[in-house]
Amino acid sequence: MAETYGLPLENPEPDIREFKNVMLREKVPERVHFAEILFDKAPVKYLLEKYLGREWVDPGGSRGRKSVEAYLDNMIQLWHKFGYDYIRIERNEILTGGKNESIFPGNWKTPADSNENGDQRSWANENEGLINSWEDFEEYSWPAVDEIPMWPYEYLSENLPEGMGLFVSFTEGFLENLMNVTVGYVPLSRMLHRQPDLLKAISDKVGETIISFYRRIMDLPRLHGVFQGDDLGFKTSTLISPEHLRKYVLPWHEKLANLVHQNDLLYFLHTCGTKGPIIEDLIEDVGVDAIHSFEDQIKPVTTFYEEYGDRIGVLGGIDMDKLTRLPERKLREYVRKVLEKCASSGGYALGAGNSVADYVPIENYLAMMEEGLNWNP
Repeated sequence: MAETYGLPLENPEPDIREFKNVMLREKVPERVHFAEILFDKAPVKYLLEKYLGREWVDPGGSRGRKSVEAYLDNMIQLWHKFGYDYIRIERNEILTGGKNESIFPGNWKTPADSNENGDQRSWANENEGLINSWEDFEEYSWPAVDEIPMWPYEYLSENLPEGMGLFVSFTEGFLENLMNVTVGYVPLSRMLHRQPDLLKAISDKVGETIISFYRRIMDLPRLHGVFQGDDLGFKTSTLISPEHLRKYVLPWHEKLANLVHQNDLLYFLHTCGTKGPIIEDLIEDVGVDAIHSFEDQIKPVTTFYEEYGDRIGVLGGIDMDKLTRLPERKLREYVRKVLEKCASSGGYALGAGNSVADYVPIENYLAMMEEGLNWNP
């Protein structure tokens, strides 16, 4: 029998309103709240089968809509029973059968994963995109947002347990859809200097397409926010210059954040890499309510919280290397140190620095969660 670590919770008491107030620093937390952006398939399957006694259902299964509904039922139970106040669902989980596909056609590489317990992963083709000229732009198969089905989001809204909220992420981010999908990173680097007008047209079309979908979903009951992903940096720098981000990318995040805030919802942003060159833009101009993805080698979450925690919410931050490789006792000590510095004043939720990836030992994930459950702010 699997060791429980105090999980799953027998009687969860999610409180999305308190979570919102804590993340906005309007309330001192009465307990530790949890936050994740996603779980890989392998940990989901293990937790469902070993801890919840449920059967894994592939959302791309042969039963069509019934497969997706069964998958969503499983995900609701997972997020609920493991102590979260919300569930976050990505479009590719429910509309592409779990495949890592963008709504925008692109050149994806799909080699077999070397991790025997993982899924086949898709990789961006950095050297070749689909739009390299104005002719390509005109001929590109831009997605018809009005044809994207809404029923999976409505199903989630109708079936959430009392007290839980829904966060959505419809697609990859504004930069990611330029860099990874429509143009490619290498061609994008050239286009920034050789074809800026074309790049502006592409970025505007991508941005308006993404915003158009979110306009459709703003009135969804139980929706409490958008938790958008958009990797803008790496260890030492942003992926394109801060000046170019301010021209092609950040204005679209600001437009999305404005739409979200106009509907009294939260705008969370996951972005990997260094945030230093653009953190003031994200806080002051975009208006991000809480930010996610931290790595100790870049800036530990405790340092970020100390510097910016009075101005922006902080999500996760348990370093992926430590979450993956530390012995349980050392990991628990590390988690407690993070909680000591971040968990008492508000504006923080505990979770992985990036995600519950398929290489993270389940025991380490559960130990992190148990430390949060046992912590008294």
